[in-house]
Amino acid sequence: MTDERDDDRHEFSAGQGVDAGYEEFTLDPEEIDADPNTVDPVDSRVLTDIMDRRNVESDAVDVERLIDVGLSYMGINRFEEATETFERAASFAEEDSLEAQEAWVNKGAAHAELEEFDQAIGAYQEALRIDDDSEHAATAETNLAYALWESGQGEQALRHAERAVETDPRFAEAWYNRGFLLVERGLAEDAVSCFDNAIRLGYRNADVLEEKARALEEAGEHEQAEEVADRAEELRRETEEELIEEQTGQAPGPGGQRRQGGAPGGRPGAGGQPGAGGRGGQGGREEPERELQGEGPEGF
Repeated sequence: MTDERDDDRHEFSAGQGVDAGYEEFTLDPEEIDADPNTVDPVDSRVLTDIMDRRNVESDAVDVERLIDVGLSYMGINRFEEATETFERAASFAEEDSLEAQEAWVNKGAAHAELEEFDQAIGAYQEALRIDDDSEHAATAETNLAYALWESGQGEQALRHAERAVETDPRFAEAWYNRGFLLVERGLAEDAVSCFDNAIRLGYRNADVLEEKARALEEAGEHEQAEEVADRAEELRRETEEELIEEQTGQAPGPGGQRRQGGAPGGRPGAGGQPGAGGRGGQGGREEPERELQGEGPEGF
């Protein structure tokens, strides 16, 4: 009995076809063969990586635009995507170029936002290996100080905070970090000078005033410390009221809003919370969480 399906069989067109060596149908070009002793053959990423390096010429990639994409990811708190984008930018940038350094600094900032401080430290160190005296060097140094602090390496953190202000004496956030770390080492008078420098250079917010008050307290300047602490509290309250008014369209009612501890000032970045360091003699004032400043991504 004849199978009824034979009657419905589709008749394909007949022709001469193509030669066996027709390149457009070659699925495994010789140049992307991988050594099975060094590459897991079931790793689906291997082919993608090889194809990417081979087919995309570095001069065909706009590195600056790629960095902008990473910054956009930072702006919407998609930090994992940001780290990948900055790493890609660094790989396509000219070796040891200023663009490559910028990408590494930004990659470190993204890792710091994820609290991946070991990776952040590595990224900042790579940026400084490229050039420790460029326009990005001071940012890399102060960010490295922040990441080292968060990793429990306070002595090294101070060393890099000092290098940051040496590299760029007009870098306000670097002076703040140096002051913060000097207080931790018991060098309160030197710390006060650092905070004054930060304020003079435009870093004016409640955080720096609170740290200055703490340094003054430890230096024995109790009356001045109280005055600075009061200014810090007033400034924080004013800032919160402005924020509330901006969000709601109306000023807060009597008594204001509860004070929030420790949002990092300056440009957005990897701000942190090294610990709650209290100041003595404040008459029960609520203490905000103390923070070492982590500088934000370059160009953000």
